[in-house]
Amino acid sequence: MRRSMERVGSSYDNALAESFWQGLKREALQGALATVRQARLEIFQWLTYYNARRRHSSLGYLSPVEFEQQHRAEHRLTLAA
Repeated sequence: MRRSMERVGSSYDNALAESFWQGLKREALQGALATVRQARLEIFQWLTYYNARRRHSSLGYLSPVEFEQQHRAEHRLTLAA
């Protein structure tokens, strides 16, 4: 494996990270935040949403919770068969 070091901010080098930061900025940080505490709260709430309920294209447009439930159900069926 070789690390790619293209120009700064190249979405081709780190598409997942670029997509994550773009989503955070677009979905959580649109307006001006009055305090650092407010910014932290907004980011924490968005991360909670992102990691549990937001649908992800890489998961077949399921939320992480739905994907995990589906995976567990399929795994149980495999073990029982």
